[in-house]
Amino acid sequence: MIAKLTGTLDDFGPDWAVIDVSGVGYLVQASAKTLASLGPRGERVTVHTELQVSENDMRLIGFASGAEREWFRLLTAVQGVGSKVALAILSALSVDELQRACAGSDAAMVARAQGVGPKLASRIVNELKDKAGVLPGAAGVVAAIAAGSASADAVSALQNLGFKPAVASAAVARALDELGEGAELNALVRLGLKRAAG
Repeated sequence: MIAKLTGTLDDFGPDWAVIDVSGVGYLVQASAKTLASLGPRGERVTVHTELQVSENDMRLIGFASGAEREWFRLLTAVQGVGSKVALAILSALSVDELQRACAGSDAAMVARAQGVGPKLASRIVNELKDKAGVLPGAAGVVAAIAAGSASADAVSALQNLGFKPAVASAAVARALDELGEGAELNALVRLGLKRAAG
């Protein structure tokens, strides 16, 4: 199993890169975001990888971070999501955006990815929303909510209304983004409730 490659970026295209590791060129499929993070040809790069083996194909998929690879594994575990669709989602959304979309049941955000219809987007957020809060990338959402603040109280209020911690945190984080730092508790709860229920 190849878990990571470090070498020279030899060539790249719209959805692939060739990484030269001690004279061996590895063809790596990757998301647009990962390819953008690699830099120019000749640059020394490191990618986290996942080897996919099927009956008639073997492909190495590369990721800019371990968190992106983790999300790829989760996405491909959802029925109807192959590596192509998973990479399209990871090209359209950053790991943090994907985490927020799943935690907040925002299927429309996931449906922005090429080749992902509303039905598949709904299945993805429904199957992954419980896992979204415990994955890399989740820390950013929760870190924005300081203990003892109005936003922390809003998260607590949503949890008391029956929302899971990850969903409540993501909904309040989105409400905070929209309303700004000085938002009052009632406004945060109202908008957070809309975002969590949406």
